[in-house]
Amino acid sequence: MASRNPEQLSLAQQVLGIPFKRAPERAIDYLEWEEIDAILKAIDRTTSQGTRDYALLATMFNTGARVQEIVDLRASDLQLTRPFQVRLFGKGKKERYCPLWPQTAAVLRSFSKEQDLALRSDARVFLNHRGVPLTRFGIRYILARCLARASPDVPNLRKKRLHPHSMRHSTAIALLKSGADLSTISHYLGHANLNTTNRYAKVDLEMKRKAIALVKPVPRQSRTPWSKDPTVLAWLESL
Repeated sequence: MASRNPEQLSLAQQVLGIPFKRAPERAIDYLEWEEIDAILKAIDRTTSQGTRDYALLATMFNTGARVQEIVDLRASDLQLTRPFQVRLFGKGKKERYCPLWPQTAAVLRSFSKEQDLALRSDARVFLNHRGVPLTRFGIRYILARCLARASPDVPNLRKKRLHPHSMRHSTAIALLKSGADLSTISHYLGHANLNTTNRYAKVDLEMKRKAIALVKPVPRQSRTPWSKDPTVLAWLESL
């Protein structure tokens, strides 16, 4: 506005001088490896729905993909022969590849065979019970249902505010705990800015405990008055 209307420069400077409102920032909730394992084990894989749910959540945790990236995932994006990998299209249609664990590749192969999914086709990978592609809300519902099944065995799940994006957070924390550097995690998750990845470095409480355990505590200073210290008195008498 200042460049187009120089006469309003003083007003523009006043507007720019208004400080940004600071809102409270909630801590990031994520799933520990044991909690993810419990959630996957709680899924009934003998049913078609259970097979899909297991493949869906396993893929989300393995890749750390955004929910929309999973919704848009097509059969042709999967490479289930070595090297196992999946192609994802992130924000701005930016393309990236994520490696798959052999276990995840095996789960997706079995799921594709059960669904008669041609791996070179453009068909969506994850469908709902009506045979149409899952939506973001559908994935949220599936995760909530799986969490409810696992909660009796893992009560701590009830204390967390979990949603589909929490799976992405969980992947980031798992990579960080395994020793991956922030730059690698940033590329893995498809972050455009490394600052977005840096927030995960301050999330995990267990890593903070281990870090503080390596620091030697500050020695406590003695509060004994010099007049009651025999070594000081002996030194003074020797003068």
